[in-house]
Amino acid sequence: MTLLDYPGKIAATVFTAGCNFRCPWCHNASLVLNTKLPALISEADFFAFLEKRQGWLDGVCITGGEPLLQKDLPEFIEKIKKLGFLVKLDTNGSFPAQLKELVNRKLVDYVAMDIKNSPEKYAATVDLPSGKEFLPQIQESVSFLLENQVDYEFRTTLVREFHSLDDLKEIAQWIQGAEHYYLQNFEDSGDLIQSGFKAFTKEELEEIVSTLNSLLPHVGIRN
Repeated sequence: MTLLDYPGKIAATVFTAGCNFRCPWCHNASLVLNTKLPALISEADFFAFLEKRQGWLDGVCITGGEPLLQKDLPEFIEKIKKLGFLVKLDTNGSFPAQLKELVNRKLVDYVAMDIKNSPEKYAATVDLPSGKEFLPQIQESVSFLLENQVDYEFRTTLVREFHSLDDLKEIAQWIQGAEHYYLQNFEDSGDLIQSGFKAFTKEELEEIVSTLNSLLPHVGIRN
């Protein structure tokens, strides 16, 4: 359960396995790399957990990995919605068709989309030679969210070895019109794809936020 993952709500978080990106600092490496990981919680146990917390929990956050890889995600969310819960989806934005389907069917109430880096650095950041090939899909997801058909936020995890102030200014220009953009400082979860990365200092973060707030209406720090 979490008071942080769903803004203003008391929520439970469920993690799905598998991701099409390989961001080196990913803090859920065991979920991303072990795509055939057996379920740690059965679907029956998951819904029994929710049924006992109706009227107490506000919503469910679905994260990963990349949840939109799951072919049965719409049916899974329908079951959650039938119990009266709000649903927040975390996504990397590379599956715009699936994202649009969930929003258009009113199956998600809030979307948090990761912007991994400036366009020129996307391939290196997601650690895929074909990383740039995802940019049209990511742009489609950005444009769709900017239509304000669902509550949303954009966010970027900051890693000293990958992000500069110029990169973040490019991102701010890319998502012009967004009301909320959050920066998350890198933290070593102990379950990383690669090691050896560093976070920014508090003073550096504050300087970045000050600069970006001249480009977007609300830039915040979330950790």
